[in-house]
Amino acid sequence: MPGATDGRGPEAERLGRARLTRLLEDHGLRPSRALGQNFLVDPNTAERIVRLAEVGPGAQVVEIGAGLGSLTTALAASGAAVTAVELDRRLASVLREEVAPPGVRVVEADAMRMDWAGLLPGRGWVLVANLPYNVATPLVVEVLESVPGVERMLVMVQREAGERLAAAPGSRVYGAVSVKVAYWARASLVGLVPATVFLPRPRVESALVRIDRRPRPAVDPTVVGYDRLSAVVAAGFGRRRKMLRGALAGVVAPEAFAAAGVEPTARAEDLDVEAWGRLAAA
Repeated sequence: MPGATDGRGPEAERLGRARLTRLLEDHGLRPSRALGQNFLVDPNTAERIVRLAEVGPGAQVVEIGAGLGSLTTALAASGAAVTAVELDRRLASVLREEVAPPGVRVVEADAMRMDWAGLLPGRGWVLVANLPYNVATPLVVEVLESVPGVERMLVMVQREAGERLAAAPGSRVYGAVSVKVAYWARASLVGLVPATVFLPRPRVESALVRIDRRPRPAVDPTVVGYDRLSAVVAAGFGRRRKMLRGALAGVVAPEAFAAAGVEPTARAEDLDVEAWGRLAAA
């Protein structure tokens, strides 16, 4: 694949704040705000992420937004085979030539546009990443919808986004994206990360979210299609302050509520993914 190579530099030392700052200075680089670059500069946090992801020898790992390799080196040290994807050509060059341990494959690509099937053949992949805040939620949903080879994710995202990804019905942050994630996977918030471990320091706290793909979707796709389900969910949460009989007027028939066992006076945040599926099917 164009832009891909195997890292062949010396075994990298733990990448802390001092070394990462030196790498930036030596190469005349600055974090890009437009690309949402906040580099992890705490090796202990990187190693914690690896532990929570439960990866080790023999694991196939893809890392999105590898940056200068803080997490990449920790993943490689576990014995996993790592494919590190980086959009910024400047960073990918440094990662490839100076940071990446032997056996790490560095790929220059935009994760929102790349050929996932060509990059990750087969099954059993684990996605582990410190995701840029500006693409985290759409990327997670895209992987769940379109990349079945990724069976598990451990992602570090903005805390608010992480809470939405893992939210349960009744939560104040439960929304359409929570239902989409629940359709494909089981998600849980497994840790918080302070802003102090990043360079530059973001204004918000981060969260670690683990996402395990279900063997089959939570709603049988032969009963109701995913597109139909998504449209009904979007309509319901688009007017979340309203009761569902009002929010879904013109989207589902009035008699569908009784058929689905859903109270028409309920609100969008009251329904779990299975109830949304029954309503969409009815």
